[in-house]
Amino acid sequence: MVCIVSELSDGKTLEVGAVTRAGFAGESLSVGQNWCPFRLLTQPAIDGFQVKGEILQKILPDAPDFRFRLARYVKFQSLRTSQVAVCNRYHEIEQRLARWLLMSQDRVGSSILPFTHDFLATMLGTGRSSVTIAAKILQKAGLIQYQYGAVKVLDRKGLEGAVCECYRIIRQFEIESS
Repeated sequence: MVCIVSELSDGKTLEVGAVTRAGFAGESLSVGQNWCPFRLLTQPAIDGFQVKGEILQKILPDAPDFRFRLARYVKFQSLRTSQVAVCNRYHEIEQRLARWLLMSQDRVGSSILPFTHDFLATMLGTGRSSVTIAAKILQKAGLIQYQYGAVKVLDRKGLEGAVCECYRIIRQFEIESS
């Protein structure tokens, strides 16, 4: 998966979006902008392909169906980003971690997620110690198992029960935009 991360001048980071299997990174190119203010991180390593921005911008005027699909995905990304902002503001760290793990499992398609606490802290915009506490809560509940460098989802249904409403809202956006 590709994580879209915003980084402040003091080094603080927060995931502001993610690219799913059916998506694309660099949506600013689809509207004629040649820059992106975010960092793109892949975790774990992925297979994908790259299209040069100038080539994409050349073919878009003659590809209305493709333009429509790109615009629809950009709208989905906007809705997801807004919901993640709400989640990050109003929900507890263990709910946010549960949401992030479920969304990651959806993207990666595996119950084993190769994430360190440092990486999760970067994605959730919090400190490593907060992630450690939240992971311990989820692990004690029997929902996940954490070993250095990897999280294993043991009870997906239980994790879905521990997550805030934001996960379901984002999934609904995803379904509607497919």
